[in-house]
Amino acid sequence: MKPFPILFALAVFSASVVVAQPLPAGHPSVDMKNAGKGMSEAQLPQKGKVLSTIDAPPYIYLEVTQDKKTLWLAANAVPAKKGDVVRFDNGMVMTNFHSRTLNRTFPSVLFVNRLVVTKEKE
Repeated sequence: MKPFPILFALAVFSASVVVAQPLPAGHPSVDMKNAGKGMSEAQLPQKGKVLSTIDAPPYIYLEVTQDKKTLWLAANAVPAKKGDVVRFDNGMVMTNFHSRTLNRTFPSVLFVNRLVVTKEKE
Protein backbone atom coordinates (compact mmCIF):
# COMPACT_ATOMS: atom_id res chain seq x y z
CA MET A 1 0.00 0.00 0.00
CA LYS A 2 1.74 3.11 -1.22
CA PRO A 3 -0.80 5.69 0.08
CA PHE A 4 0.15 4.95 3.71
CA PRO A 5 3.73 6.36 3.51
CA ILE A 6 2.42 9.49 1.77
CA LEU A 7 -0.30 9.98 4.38
CA PHE A 8 2.21 9.36 7.17
CA ALA A 9 4.62 11.93 5.71
CA LEU A 10 1.81 14.51 5.40
CA ALA A 11 0.74 13.88 9.01
CA VAL A 12 4.29 14.36 10.29
CA PHE A 13 4.74 17.54 8.23
CA SER A 14 1.40 18.95 9.44
CA ALA A 15 2.27 18.24 13.06
CA SER A 16 5.63 19.98 12.72
CA VAL A 17 3.92 23.14 11.46
CA VAL A 18 1.61 23.20 14.49
CA VAL A 19 4.44 22.96 17.04
CA ALA A 20 4.89 26.34 18.74
CA GLN A 21 8.02 28.21 17.86
CA PRO A 22 9.91 29.83 20.76
CA LEU A 23 9.32 33.55 21.30
CA PRO A 24 12.21 35.93 20.62
CA ALA A 25 14.41 36.85 23.58
CA GLY A 26 12.82 39.50 25.78
CA HIS A 27 9.31 38.96 24.37
CA PRO A 28 6.64 38.88 27.09
CA SER A 29 4.88 35.57 27.54
CA VAL A 30 1.59 35.08 25.73
CA ASP A 31 -1.40 33.56 27.52
CA MET A 32 -2.99 31.69 24.62
CA LYS A 33 -5.85 30.53 26.84
CA ASN A 34 -7.05 34.13 27.23
CA ALA A 35 -5.74 35.57 23.97
CA GLY A 36 -8.24 37.83 22.29
CA LYS A 37 -10.49 38.01 25.34
CA GLY A 38 -11.00 41.41 26.94
CA MET A 39 -10.56 41.82 30.65
CA SER A 40 -13.53 43.11 32.55
CA GLU A 41 -13.13 46.30 34.51
CA ALA A 42 -13.04 44.33 37.78
CA GLN A 43 -10.18 42.15 36.51
CA LEU A 44 -7.85 45.10 35.99
CA PRO A 45 -5.61 44.80 39.05
CA GLN A 46 -4.66 48.43 39.67
CA LYS A 47 -6.77 51.44 40.57
CA GLY A 48 -6.04 55.13 41.00
CA LYS A 49 -7.61 58.58 41.10
CA VAL A 50 -6.72 60.99 38.30
CA LEU A 51 -4.94 64.15 39.45
CA SER A 52 -4.21 65.55 35.97
CA THR A 53 -4.07 64.57 32.31
CA ILE A 54 -1.97 65.52 29.30
CA ASP A 55 -3.33 64.76 25.85
CA ALA A 56 -0.73 63.67 23.31
CA PRO A 57 -2.85 62.02 20.57
CA PRO A 58 -3.20 59.13 20.11
CA TYR A 59 -2.08 58.75 23.73
CA ILE A 60 -2.92 60.26 27.08
CA TYR A 61 -0.66 60.71 30.08
CA LEU A 62 -2.41 60.55 33.44
CA GLU A 63 -1.03 61.56 36.80
CA VAL A 64 -2.79 59.35 39.33
CA THR A 65 -2.68 58.84 43.05
CA GLN A 66 -2.57 55.29 44.33
CA ASP A 67 -2.06 54.29 47.97
CA LYS A 68 -0.80 57.79 48.83
CA LYS A 69 1.76 57.61 45.97
CA THR A 70 1.67 59.59 42.76
CA LEU A 71 2.54 57.96 39.44
CA TRP A 72 2.28 58.71 35.73
CA LEU A 73 0.51 56.40 33.33
CA ALA A 74 0.61 56.37 29.54
CA ALA A 75 -2.24 54.73 27.63
CA ASN A 76 -4.24 54.89 24.44
CA ALA A 77 -6.42 57.99 24.66
CA VAL A 78 -9.50 57.63 26.86
CA PRO A 79 -11.88 60.37 27.98
CA ALA A 80 -10.45 60.74 31.49
CA LYS A 81 -10.43 63.90 33.59
CA LYS A 82 -9.31 65.11 37.00
CA GLY A 83 -11.20 63.30 39.76
CA ASP A 84 -12.01 60.18 37.73
CA VAL A 85 -11.16 56.75 39.16
CA VAL A 86 -9.40 54.51 36.65
CA ARG A 87 -8.48 50.83 36.56
CA PHE A 88 -5.49 49.59 34.60
CA ASP A 89 -3.23 46.61 34.01
CA ASN A 90 0.27 46.20 35.46
CA GLY A 91 1.90 47.56 32.30
CA MET A 92 5.61 48.22 31.90
CA VAL A 93 7.62 50.88 33.75
CA MET A 94 9.96 53.15 31.81
CA THR A 95 12.34 55.31 33.82
CA ASN A 96 13.65 58.66 32.60
CA PHE A 97 11.24 58.47 29.67
CA HIS A 98 11.47 61.40 27.27
CA SER A 99 8.34 62.19 25.28
CA ARG A 100 9.33 63.91 22.03
CA THR A 101 5.72 64.96 21.50
CA LEU A 102 5.60 66.77 24.84
CA ASN A 103 9.31 67.63 24.96
CA ARG A 104 9.26 66.43 28.54
CA THR A 105 11.13 63.80 30.52
CA PHE A 106 9.17 61.80 33.09
CA PRO A 107 11.18 60.26 35.93
CA SER A 108 8.95 57.19 35.66
CA VAL A 109 5.95 56.29 33.46
CA LEU A 110 3.87 53.13 33.59
CA PHE A 111 2.85 52.22 30.03
CA VAL A 112 -0.41 50.29 30.28
CA ASN A 113 -2.20 48.20 27.68
CA ARG A 114 -5.66 48.78 29.07
CA LEU A 115 -7.12 51.62 31.09
CA VAL A 116 -10.79 52.24 31.84
CA VAL A 117 -12.61 55.03 33.65
CA THR A 118 -14.83 53.49 36.33
CA LYS A 119 -17.73 54.62 38.45
CA GLU A 120 -15.92 53.43 41.56
CA LYS A 121 -15.02 55.72 44.42
CA GLU A 122 -11.40 56.01 45.49
